[in-house]
Amino acid sequence: MQNRILVLMLAAGFALAGCGGGGSGSSPSLASIGSPSGTAGGSGTSPGTNGGGATGSSGSGGSSGGSSGSGGSGSGSSATETVLYAFGTNGSGDGSEPSGPLVIDSSGNLYGTTALGGSNNTGTVFELTAASVEHLVYSFGAQGGTDGYSPNGRLAIDASGDLLGTTSGGGSGNALNPPDGSGTVFRISPAGAETLLHSFIQPSTSVDGGQPFSGVVLNAAGDAFGTTSAGGANGTGAVYEVTAAGSESLLHSFGALGSGDGANPYGGLIMDAAGDLFGETSSGGATGKGCIFEIPSGGSESVLYSFGASGPADGSVPAGSLSMDSAGNLYGATQYGGANGTGTIFELTTAGTEVILHSFGAAGSGDGDGPNGDLLINAAGDIFGTTASGGSSRLSASGGGEVFEITPTGSYSVLYEFGQSAASDGQSPHGGLIEDSSGNLYGTTVSGGTHGDGTVFRITP
Repeated sequence: MQNRILVLMLAAGFALAGCGGGGSGSSPSLASIGSPSGTAGGSGTSPGTNGGGATGSSGSGGSSGGSSGSGGSGSGSSATETVLYAFGTNGSGDGSEPSGPLVIDSSGNLYGTTALGGSNNTGTVFELTAASVEHLVYSFGAQGGTDGYSPNGRLAIDASGDLLGTTSGGGSGNALNPPDGSGTVFRISPAGAETLLHSFIQPSTSVDGGQPFSGVVLNAAGDAFGTTSAGGANGTGAVYEVTAAGSESLLHSFGALGSGDGANPYGGLIMDAAGDLFGETSSGGATGKGCIFEIPSGGSESVLYSFGASGPADGSVPAGSLSMDSAGNLYGATQYGGANGTGTIFELTTAGTEVILHSFGAAGSGDGDGPNGDLLINAAGDIFGTTASGGSSRLSASGGGEVFEITPTGSYSVLYEFGQSAASDGQSPHGGLIEDSSGNLYGTTVSGGTHGDGTVFRITP
């Protein structure tokens, strides 16, 4: 379980280019979630299907009163994968192991983070231009110093073009608790100058969060909101706000284990047009298998749904961040549970009913398993996501992972299986997907590629 939870820690944020205040959204139906001032991007294209994909298993709904959902039938796809960039080996100075989602600006440049690599092998922020030229925007400082290290979450782009994000370790807390701090919230200018907006200090004389594994979401004023996996009043994590001026406050401390509240959020937050925040925790809730929560603007946290209430057919241990459609329905992934215990894709309706849209296949079925990234919903209502393992290529014992699509009618198909070329293809995608105005999908793999240290890829329908 702990190894899989570490995988879950690597996924954060949500599938939008417009997550910065006023940035351009790459998913039109979700632009308002990242920031109320986000601008919708172009329409997506639904890829065609053919060839030997897996058959989706059926799954049942979660809570009492929840309706059951069909996994749908699956098919393969002729979508084309292109490796746009392969990261260098550790020690080369390049980034290594990109574990978080990407963001895209209005010019088509991609931005992301790597958990390792860079000048001190403590992680980087990188840019990949529309021409697939990579350069490092910033290399984090040495572990044990006062800079942050090990960024894992999605970046946000603010109205000035600055990049905001988090690191899971480091910060000025090192001065109080050597050698490791409890993480940071940072801002990096287009010129590569970094400012630490907040250093988490846990434990400390005042209650603070610790170890943020997700990125931040910005409101129209440029204030950043996020989650920490640890810290808070009960040591089970917190939801925080950091103003544009760098003042931090906790909006919610999650409850003690067994309290019924969520615990240990590793995914990030989404924000609707009213400023309400939604997220999920990997544990806690009524059964200890995780929950979906809401914090209304200016209000208190409430648990909207607890996983596992209907038994093992329900999902458990939700991964990544939620997505929302134009009607306000929430969508996400769980790493475990479902008909085969290998994870699910779920919908939580505005009425509070959970529906399992797909249960991933049994080990060796050729279907993916362990979905761990954010979901992308395009203008047509198609859902796209990734699994960290599974698939029929089987270059590794657990498979290299997949990109999948679920149509509005519930049809599930595999668009691409990673690990088809041991020498150059990526393996184990973790961060989820984003979309450009032409309907192309972009993401990262934490391993694989020419040097084995991860890739940036494009899926062309």
